Amino acid sequence: MTAAVTTTAPGGPVAAELPFFVYGTLLPGEPNHDLFLRGRTAGERPAVLPRALLYDGPGYPYAIEGHGRVHGTLLVAAPGIYGELLGLLDHLEEFLGPGHPRNLYERVVREVELPARGAPDAGEPVRAWVYLAAAAVTRSLRTGGVLIPEGRWTRSSPSGG
Repeated sequence: MTAAVTTTAPGGPVAAELPFFVYGTLLPGEPNHDLFLRGRTAGERPAVLPRALLYDGPGYPYAIEGHGRVHGTLLVAAPGIYGELLGLLDHLEEFLGPGHPRNLYERVVREVELPARGAPDAGEPVRAWVYLAAAAVTRSLRTGGVLIPEGRWTRSSPSGG
């Protein structure tokens, strides 16, 4: 199992401008896509996060480490706005810094897979930022959360709105 690696606090230096893997309200067609991503991405592709489970939340999902797959989208920031996008997403996901006790999510580096569709890099793992449920949220989900069995969230998921 690949371990998740956390990074610097919001606003701090980032070693690499990694793409982002999103799986909930930031997906194309969902409300936060237009609010936070319109004009800020240079590319969006379907992708899968292996070794993860998806749980329903209060209008948005949570991904946690597990023996499943989460379906979503890999986003590449538009040139020149990476820092802005990173800050916006950290704020939206309530990520205050690695291991912060008030985090809703932790921003971690994980490998995601691109579905094989004839592209030269299809099927290759890609390192990306992923927002996984923070420790306290994960404990709660494991004991009483609603699992989304197929790992695909939509507003019509169990309580997705």
